[in-house]
Amino acid sequence: MAEWNSWTAAAIFAAVYAALALGEVPGLRLDRPTIALAGAAAMLAFGVMDLQEAAGAVDPGTIVLLFAMMVLAGRLRLAGLFDAATRIVAARRPGPRALLAAVVALSGVLSAFLVNDVVCVALTPLVVGLCRSLGRPAVPYLVALATASNVGSTATITGNPQNMIIGSLSGISYARFAARLGPIAVGGLLLTFLTVAFVYRKTLRETAPPRPARTTLRPHRARRGLLVRSVLVATATVAAFLAGAPAPVAALVAAAVMMLDRLRPERAFESVDWPLLVMFAALFAVVHGFEANVVRRWDLARWVGEGSPVVPISLASVLLSNLVSNVPAVLLFKPLLAVIPDREQAWLALAMSSTLAGNLTLLGSVANLIVAEGARRHGERLGFLEYLKVGVPLTILTVAAGVAWLSLTNY
Repeated sequence: MAEWNSWTAAAIFAAVYAALALGEVPGLRLDRPTIALAGAAAMLAFGVMDLQEAAGAVDPGTIVLLFAMMVLAGRLRLAGLFDAATRIVAARRPGPRALLAAVVALSGVLSAFLVNDVVCVALTPLVVGLCRSLGRPAVPYLVALATASNVGSTATITGNPQNMIIGSLSGISYARFAARLGPIAVGGLLLTFLTVAFVYRKTLRETAPPRPARTTLRPHRARRGLLVRSVLVATATVAAFLAGAPAPVAALVAAAVMMLDRLRPERAFESVDWPLLVMFAALFAVVHGFEANVVRRWDLARWVGEGSPVVPISLASVLLSNLVSNVPAVLLFKPLLAVIPDREQAWLALAMSSTLAGNLTLLGSVANLIVAEGARRHGERLGFLEYLKVGVPLTILTVAAGVAWLSLTNY
C-alpha cells in the first residue's frame, strides 16, 4: 500500500506541476486554480490521503492573511485612496521622467504593504488615464507599474501571496522580514526607474509641452470620511504587524473594522481573488501528499552543503518560478528548506528571488498579466516582447543585488 501511495502521489504531483508549467491542460479549458483543485481531488480519489489529512495540510494562516489583505486593499480602493494619489500626481503636471519616478514610487510603496495584485488592479486604469490627460505614451509607465509592484512587494510579508506563504511557514516576524528584505526593495525600485528610463530614453525625451488628451476613464471618487478611516485602519494594521501581532489575526480584524460602514459588504468581496485562494488550498494538499509519501523517503540532508544557501536557492527559485509560477515554486521548496541549517537565510533568499523572478517575462507574475489585461481593456497594448526589453535586464540586476545583499548582511 505504501508503495502504491508513493507512485500515485509522484504521478499526480508530476502531472499537476507539468500542467501548471503549461498553464493549461491540452484539450480542456482548465486554468491553474482548476488544475490544482483537480490534483488535490485526485490525491483523495486514489487514496493517497483522506479528507482530514488534506484539510490539515492547508495552512489557515496563509489563507486568512491573503483573504483579509485583499478585502483591506479593496476597501482602500473603494474609499478612493488610489484615485487620490494619482490626482495629486496629475495636479503637479510632472515631466516624463518625474512621472515615471512617481509611478514607480507609488506602485512600489503601495505594493510593499498591500497585495501587489490588488494594487495593479486599482492603478492600471488610473495610470492609463493619467498618461492620456498629460499627453504621454502609456507603455513605459505600464511596464514601470508592473515591475515596480513586483519589486516593492519584496519588502514585507503582506506584499504578495508567496511572501505570505513564506512568512507563515518560516515563522520569521513581520519586522524581521522587512528589515532584511526592505533594503532590497528600495534598491530594486531605484534600479526599476533607471532601467525603464534607459530602455525608453527616446520615448521619455520631451521635445514639446505635452498636449492633454481627453479620457473617458472614470476612476473611483474619493469619499473623504471613508478614506480617512480606511487610511487610519491600514496604518494601525501595519503598526500591529511591526509590533509583532499575529499577521492573519491583525489583518482579519482590520478587514472587519473596514467593513463597518454604509457601503455594501459585497463590494469589498469583489476584490477577493477567490480562484487564487482555491489554488493555494489545493496546492497545499497536493504538495503535502507528495511530501508525505515520496519526499520523506529521501535523505535530503545529504543534498545540503555547508555553504550559504543564498546563491543556489535563488538560482533554482528564478528557474522554477518562471516554469510553474512563483506560488507553486515556493511550496515545492518547503521540504528542502526544512533541512537547511541556516533556514532563515534560505527562506529570505526564496522570498527575494521568487518575487523578483516575476519580472523576467510578462507571464512571470499575476501582477504583470493584470496590468497587460487592464491596459488592453482601455485601448493600450503591452506585448510580450515589449515587456522583455525591461524584464530581462531588470530581473538580472535586482536578483544579483538581492543575492549580494543577503550574502553580505547575514545578521
